[in-house]
Amino acid sequence: MATIEFGHQLEKTTKSLKPFALKLTNDIDEAKDLMQETVLKAYKNREKFSEGTNLKIWLYTIMKNIFISNYRRMIRRTKNLQNLNIGASSTENIVFISFAVNDIQNVINQLSEVQRVPFMLHFHGFKYHEIAEQLQIPIGTVKNRIHLARKELKIKLRTKEHS
Repeated sequence: MATIEFGHQLEKTTKSLKPFALKLTNDIDEAKDLMQETVLKAYKNREKFSEGTNLKIWLYTIMKNIFISNYRRMIRRTKNLQNLNIGASSTENIVFISFAVNDIQNVINQLSEVQRVPFMLHFHGFKYHEIAEQLQIPIGTVKNRIHLARKELKIKLRTKEHS
């Protein structure tokens, strides 16, 4: 694909990234930064894009990978701050956040694979119909499994909160 054509396709598809970026970051400014990083990385690596591949999914994958890398970088910084033994209150906040993330991940891992897979795909920004196509199951089944996963997560996380 020519550079101009790729740029045009990238520009058209970029608008659909915003909801996914917001879902990942829960912050409008961080979502904008994530979108910019994604578009920049995609453009720099345009020669790796195979024509015939779904550009939207390729961009979602880039965005997800950037988000995960940034998250891991933040965790490393958090651990480094803990090792510095800076003020007790900020260390307590960092530890609390770290435990909360670990608790959520542990509860997600306890879900059955039947519920966990569609839930995580939806969490990563895939639409119900995309998940249904990928897993080769009816869209109603996808919606039901995600609903049940959310319900189970709420119950288990409430139980952890009160224990």
